[in-house]
Amino acid sequence: MGLGDLSTILKATEIEQLPDFIEAHRVDERAGVLSLVAKAKKRLVAHQAEIDRTEHMKRYEREYSDFGAICGIDEVGRGPLAGPVVAGAVILPKECQILYLNDSKQLSEKRREELYDIIMAEALAVGIGYASPERIDEINILNATYEAMRAAIGQLTVVPDLLLNDAVTIPQVAIRQVPIISGDAKSISIAAASIVAKVTRDRLMVQYDELFPEYGFAAHKGYGVPVHIEAIREWGPTPIHRRCFIKNFI
Repeated sequence: MGLGDLSTILKATEIEQLPDFIEAHRVDERAGVLSLVAKAKKRLVAHQAEIDRTEHMKRYEREYSDFGAICGIDEVGRGPLAGPVVAGAVILPKECQILYLNDSKQLSEKRREELYDIIMAEALAVGIGYASPERIDEINILNATYEAMRAAIGQLTVVPDLLLNDAVTIPQVAIRQVPIISGDAKSISIAAASIVAKVTRDRLMVQYDELFPEYGFAAHKGYGVPVHIEAIREWGPTPIHRRCFIKNFI
């Protein structure tokens, strides 16, 4: 079989079939085939490393495994000048096998979108909460964040027994909470909530971009980058701008 054909086969080979590919071609002494076998081995090593990393991110879920439904909570959008703050609440299965879960900021947009679909399909329950720019102006960003988190919990179709939160303790919630600093990089449940919140908010900002194309919301998602600040100064604020965040620009 030619090297081109083998290369095509390798690209289409699933992780589970890589050992068979390696075994079938390990004695072929052609330099090109040896290179392909090395690539297959490298993929296997990387895959195992991801399994190990993900297993390490389950340590809080294992620590609190006596609790029935463990829910991860995280928010996205505390810092932008425009748009809502969005919170995610996710209850994953006890034996969750989803790989690549991580702090949403550490993932590419493509990976986040892929994981969002997997999470929505495999999670036992997902809740999403919002606090509008008007609400942020009214009660401040911290209280609006708590409000969005409570709304996300309220959207769950399964009542959680424990909340794993990214760094905060949410007021007015009776469920036991465990705040974890940088939790979206340490807990698969919080990471899943981070991804759900990030993808939800990003998609919403893309829709706002269609309504207000002068501001570039699809690119910067409402954060205070120079081009956004200049647009505010030139065009003035939109209805989705947080007045308490932009008072120095208008």
